Amino acid sequence: MQSNNPVFRRSEEFSSAGSTRQGYGQTGYTDPSTWGIGTPGQPGVQTPVATTGPMTIDSVVQKTAITLFLVFAAAAVTWLVTPEISATTTNADIGPLIAAMVIGSLAAFGLSMVNSFKRVISPGLVMAFAVAEGVALGALSKFFDAQFGGGIVTQAVIGTFAAFAGTLAAYKFFDIKVGNKFRTFVIAAVFGMVGLSLLEVVLGLFNSQLGLFGFGGVGLLFSIVGLVLGVFMLILDFDFVEQGVANGIPERESWRAAFGLTVSLVWIYTNLLRILAIFSDN
Repeated sequence: MQSNNPVFRRSEEFSSAGSTRQGYGQTGYTDPSTWGIGTPGQPGVQTPVATTGPMTIDSVVQKTAITLFLVFAAAAVTWLVTPEISATTTNADIGPLIAAMVIGSLAAFGLSMVNSFKRVISPGLVMAFAVAEGVALGALSKFFDAQFGGGIVTQAVIGTFAAFAGTLAAYKFFDIKVGNKFRTFVIAAVFGMVGLSLLEVVLGLFNSQLGLFGFGGVGLLFSIVGLVLGVFMLILDFDFVEQGVANGIPERESWRAAFGLTVSLVWIYTNLLRILAIFSDN
């Protein structure tokens, strides 16, 4: 089974294992997504032998628990060591908090790109991403808590895991089937949102913004679309895990699944946090 999710399509084992499954029909020799230098299965290239057992649901749960723990731990440390925000706080006082948010965001974005397109998943890079993401989320959450209060951060955390549980239940109970058109749509939409976000950042440098990150109607619409896409991303993650376990891909791919799930949950959390902030501000 070939996934269009860039987080998962770099998994050679997942692509090759699913290439002979009924309904997919393509082999690794004709699918363009498997082309590359030294692709296993091509003439003259030795196929790597797995040194561990196959990926299981338990291994995915364990690796995801590790990455989420690192996100929470880094966020908590960032929250505690950065200055408190009050009515008398100056811009100079919140400098460390801004630095943590900017540096953490940039590091997380860079590591997410590396992990998404890396052919062989690296547990160390996945954990480094989790720490960087946690630093950024800790600083961002502290800003929102100081500005809007009312337990908005706790509500967003609870809402994120409720969305996870609800999506998983719907995926299993309604036996949702993920097709190629759905994958293509979700990934295209995600890249589109990332592109718009980067454009908003660039325009902000010139004091000319579209309002995507604001707390008006445009910002609310952008956040709702982002939240829906986050749920769709979870569906792709569940499909990867289900198909990967069925195909017996190597256990190390559990880290790829954990990375994908963490990205989706962070995506949902940040958009839900902004939606709650917008409603509490009105």
